[in-house]
Amino acid sequence: MTPFGRRMREMRAEREVTLTQMAEEIGVSPAYLSALEHGKRGQPTFMMLQRIMAYFNVIWDEAEALRLLAEISDPRVTVDTAGLSPEATELANLLAREIATLPPEAVAELLGRLKILSRWG
Repeated sequence: MTPFGRRMREMRAEREVTLTQMAEEIGVSPAYLSALEHGKRGQPTFMMLQRIMAYFNVIWDEAEALRLLAEISDPRVTVDTAGLSPEATELANLLAREIATLPPEAVAELLGRLKILSRWG
């Protein structure tokens, strides 16, 4: 599940809306929305994001937060370390190789540390 997918699921639950109901209203299949929530689909397009925001009547700060979640929710990440330090390349490769085996606590700790250093903090 992606951060965007988790938030979309939370919004549906808060409003007691099923995938089928939401899909029908915004003109997509329930399978597409399910795949979006579970991270089996990439980031939503700008137009799809707008339809989702309109469906939930999301405006201002909440809309910006949802847009940022979509931005960091690509389940198939590519990291280009060309021109960076050898350590950056090593970090990217280690993370790519080990992320599936890391315990949730380790992922949470690494994420917390990186957020402190990044613009998403």
